[in-house]
Amino acid sequence: MQKFATLLLTILFVSVVQVQAQQTTAPATTQSASDADLIKQTALDYIEGWYDGNAERMERALHPDLAKRIVRRDERGRYSLGQMSAMTLVQLTRVHDGDTPKERQQKDVTILDIFNNAASVKIVASDWIDYLHMAKWRGRWVIVNVLWELKPKN
Repeated sequence: MQKFATLLLTILFVSVVQVQAQQTTAPATTQSASDADLIKQTALDYIEGWYDGNAERMERALHPDLAKRIVRRDERGRYSLGQMSAMTLVQLTRVHDGDTPKERQQKDVTILDIFNNAASVKIVASDWIDYLHMAKWRGRWVIVNVLWELKPKN
């Protein structure tokens, strides 16, 4: 009888410890609504900055070590990887000077995932689609990688 009581107490103790551990461990994927809002604002600074030719807004959205890449294929079928840095993208934004008419500006932002200080975002723009990787860097969300693809011409 004493062995049974000891076994029962051990099972009860282990169960209580497991329940307490589950209650004190917050899920790592839980993010505040403000993170989602800030991520969306960063994505809009990026795409609207481009459309408006606003280099300051574009720069605010980017990490200085940003890499923006596209896979290209030439007429011979050879592949290459086109790449832009943050500085190049900011300079192109300044030169671009907002030449996309308002009625053609598409800027559909979808947050695909947020986990702690990392986020993945899709932007459907007028002529291309961007897949953004963002990081919470020094307390603010910035874009660190962009993989993009041109939409087919109609």
